[in-house]
Amino acid sequence: MKYQETGPKRRSGSGGVGMGEDKGKKLKKLLAPYLSQHRIENVSFIPAESALVVIDMQRYFLEPASHAFIPMATEIIGNVRNLVEEYRRMELPVVFTKHALLRSESPGMMASWWGDNLYVDDEMSAISPEFRVREGDALVRKIRYNAFAGTDLEGVLRRRGVRSVLITGVMTHLCCETTAREAFVRDFKVFFAIDGTATQSDDLHVASLKTLTDGFAIPVTTEEVLGWLRE
Repeated sequence: MKYQETGPKRRSGSGGVGMGEDKGKKLKKLLAPYLSQHRIENVSFIPAESALVVIDMQRYFLEPASHAFIPMATEIIGNVRNLVEEYRRMELPVVFTKHALLRSESPGMMASWWGDNLYVDDEMSAISPEFRVREGDALVRKIRYNAFAGTDLEGVLRRRGVRSVLITGVMTHLCCETTAREAFVRDFKVFFAIDGTATQSDDLHVASLKTLTDGFAIPVTTEEVLGWLRE
């Protein structure tokens, strides 16, 4: 797949703890009551049918100089990068999303809610240098929490025969959760990297993970996914 960028079709709390292996295992135990055995047995991860979706790992959220900096996000960079590298090694789809508006586009409720807009001509809208979008990756520009809304994300996935998505990136309870929910209602199997997503606080992160595990996604750790990919 050639490098592909698509855009919208025309129409802070703080805090966080380390997202290492131990944290991932603790979160798995915390989420276990919300994940039924039926789902574990019937929603299986098949690497060849999966795509890695990296949501909004942009300078705007990852750099301390930005007023929107998310400290917890820096702690997932290593995990997300490891997943990106393994997906590329296996020649499986990697999709980056970037939240950024054209000056001609209306931000809608996003502006009313946050009082701030991020535009494509702002250097902070770029994907963080920690992640280099390469030939073979897809880059989807979005203007809403939902990465499917007004974009060709579904087309990008369907054209590659994708049936499962692995969600990573920021923010857990906003763009990541909304995109995961939408993927589910579009009949994709959804896997959510609990140590590969981050938001403004642990409370928001855990609350989102509980909701997703109960209704929309299988919670997974980076270690688990890397193991499945390498089997």
